[in-house]
Amino acid sequence: MKSWGKVLLPLTISSLLVGGYLSPLPSQAPVFSISVAHAEEESSTSLQHAFEQASEEFDVPLGILLSVSYNITNWENHSGSPSFSGGYGIMHLSTNTLKSAAALLDRKADELKKDPVQNIRGAAAVLAQYAQDTTGHIPKNEEDWYGAVAKYSATDRKASALEFADQVYQTINEGVERETSEGQILQLVAKDMEPNTDTAEKVTFAKTTSEKQSTPKPECPKGLDCDFIEAPYVQLEGSDYSNHDISNRPRKGPAINYIVVHNTEETYDDTIKIFTDPLRYVSAHYVIRSKDGHVTQMLKNKDVGWHAGNWYFNSTSIGIEHEGYAIEGANWYTENMYRSSAKLVRYLAREYDIPLDRNHIIGHDEVPGMKPPNQSKMHEDPGPFWDWDHYMELMNAPIKDKKKSKKIITIKPDFKHNRPEMTDLKAQPSNFLYLRTAPDNDASFIIDAAVKPDRDETDPLNWANKAVTGRTFYLADHEDNWDAIWFGGQKAWFYNPNGKNTVSGKGILVTPKKGKDSIPVYGQAYPNPEDYPKGEESQTVTPLQYTIEKGQVYVAAEKVKSSVFLAPAYVLDPNENVVIIGKEHFYQINFNHRLAFVKVADVDVVKE
Repeated sequence: MKSWGKVLLPLTISSLLVGGYLSPLPSQAPVFSISVAHAEEESSTSLQHAFEQASEEFDVPLGILLSVSYNITNWENHSGSPSFSGGYGIMHLSTNTLKSAAALLDRKADELKKDPVQNIRGAAAVLAQYAQDTTGHIPKNEEDWYGAVAKYSATDRKASALEFADQVYQTINEGVERETSEGQILQLVAKDMEPNTDTAEKVTFAKTTSEKQSTPKPECPKGLDCDFIEAPYVQLEGSDYSNHDISNRPRKGPAINYIVVHNTEETYDDTIKIFTDPLRYVSAHYVIRSKDGHVTQMLKNKDVGWHAGNWYFNSTSIGIEHEGYAIEGANWYTENMYRSSAKLVRYLAREYDIPLDRNHIIGHDEVPGMKPPNQSKMHEDPGPFWDWDHYMELMNAPIKDKKKSKKIITIKPDFKHNRPEMTDLKAQPSNFLYLRTAPDNDASFIIDAAVKPDRDETDPLNWANKAVTGRTFYLADHEDNWDAIWFGGQKAWFYNPNGKNTVSGKGILVTPKKGKDSIPVYGQAYPNPEDYPKGEESQTVTPLQYTIEKGQVYVAAEKVKSSVFLAPAYVLDPNENVVIIGKEHFYQINFNHRLAFVKVADVDVVKE
């Protein structure tokens, strides 16, 4: 008999953030040479000017050069440090591409790694080389650089390379402006154009698994580069088994209500190895590679993965892992990864009728524990550097002003300019606001009953005092430039001059029922013991280490029926696993950094 605790073991995967950005295709030795004048610009020169000069020098359209860089590095230089996938600089020169660029410029590779101006020039030279390879000349029309852009991508996988080229041209059509972490402001002015995709015909691509017809076929949207590597469902010693549960979701299994965003804390390859190892007791439905946004499905969506650390959320969610490591900064996420993930989530939301909002598209760090000890051990990914605002915009579901309430507010700081101080890290774009006990920057940070009180308050992974983009709360108080919300059972203050860090939200306002001084908070919406059929062992419903006191108000997303998916043993027929629906109803609420549940019977609905 599999123990219920096994599903709740801390995962060896899925922690937090980052990943590298794109690594260009290794190129052949240049077939032509470029005579270039010695560049006078130094690293301190305006990057916008450096792009313009390189565009003119190598006859590469400015829009192409800017958009390629934006989609690879978000115009970040990283001060000469290599990315997760081993590329350097604002154009992510790596391996043979760096060697070719250095040869074309007659400069040392180390200079191109560290000097953003030379990095841009080197990439422009390489793009010109690729244009020559794909068209036989240096195209005058911007539309004819499609093949060169595809070749500059991270991969020899055709679908990924063409997806990257499509994204580059989409960015050109939409335009973009961004301030980098070093304070450089760059702008790509929108220009409507249709790329000449025929120019990619001369690019050599490897034959991929997905092109050979994977078995089973991956559940992915059209145009997204996906394959399927199945995580095992195998019986181990005795009645033990791994590493997921079979089901017929949502037709005869639990409803799929959530998508949980993870990071791997491993490389893409090692993540695949871990998920295919039955002795690791862990799995998620998808893994997305950072350098090119390639998607590998590992579980059929009808089945239940072991990824969230909370069985209620495991059974009602799809888990998506993003390759990368924690605390390396927002700038190491690739635009490719964000866009692939957003396209996948849009597809899954349509397939399973999942609302595209932050109550249903959630981070692993927003999943509560099922019991008090679990709440203290839950994971912290994707962490403070995941750009929720941008991610939701890519799904065409932006976090925006609902214009319906003055008392319901949604956290929405400007990611690129929101740079709170954090222990041992430079200030950088972040997705959270610090919460304090009083409307004063000298006031102490709030604490959480599940977090050790001696934990560093400005530790970027200390979730006790952080309100994250997209979470919605009741406005409890206001004083000068500060707002207060009910958060984790206490009044929590954050700096919000002229409301710049929030937008109005919507939801159901709930408060302890009249006559109750306090009510419990739960990490799952399980049925009561009397709802279980005779012979089925009921699951304990234990409140978390919090209460909601009389007078406090929280924002609920929806009312949900209590339910539990019972999969206590290895089975050959998924119908042997059963779903029990209880009579008890719960509200899912934005409670603290994490979601939580309160019983409908314990609360009154508040009208503004």
